[in-house]
Amino acid sequence: MTMKLHCFGESGHSYMVAMALEMMGLDWEPVFIDFFKGASRSPEYRELNIMGEAPVLEDGDLTLTQSGVILDYLSSKTGKLAGRSADERREVLRWMFFDNHKLSSFAGMLRFQMNFLPEEKRSADVIAFLAGRLKTALKTVEKHLEEQAWMAGDEITIADLSCASYLYYPEPFTFDRKDYPNIDRWLDAIAAQPGWKPPYELMQRAFSATA
Repeated sequence: MTMKLHCFGESGHSYMVAMALEMMGLDWEPVFIDFFKGASRSPEYRELNIMGEAPVLEDGDLTLTQSGVILDYLSSKTGKLAGRSADERREVLRWMFFDNHKLSSFAGMLRFQMNFLPEEKRSADVIAFLAGRLKTALKTVEKHLEEQAWMAGDEITIADLSCASYLYYPEPFTFDRKDYPNIDRWLDAIAAQPGWKPPYELMQRAFSATA
């Protein structure tokens, strides 16, 4: 049965799940959320996900929300990108929690402020604060990748997809790969994996439809 991923192209949290689905070779299809026109806040969507967020995965009768939960489900279901031991699995979860709290959250908000929020509503102070927090998180990842090729263990896992997702987007949000050679190498290694595609090849953009 074909899985359905409710998503939109600009969502890095949707992208980390879309990457996993594609790289795991699963049968799935994107269901477009017209996010910038308020689709995720509609009563119909709130019935699907009370949090009003993307992504949502439907796998038969099962509906899952929150990207980290979905990634955990997919890796458990397939045995792929999961880590090879209980210790590695805990390390996978450690970096996914770090990503959700310290990396993707700030990257997502900063990218939204700099690219999708109307210019007259942008705050230089907010942008500076978010950029500082993102830089701190990126330094942590850069240092970690000095010592190993992947975020958790000696092979690619869902922790890598989680931490890397926003870093593939082309819009400016203060991140420049040349400033982080270990991250740059790591992103190339993920992109070399079978099934990898950039975000806008996997999901429809919402912003271009409204601009």
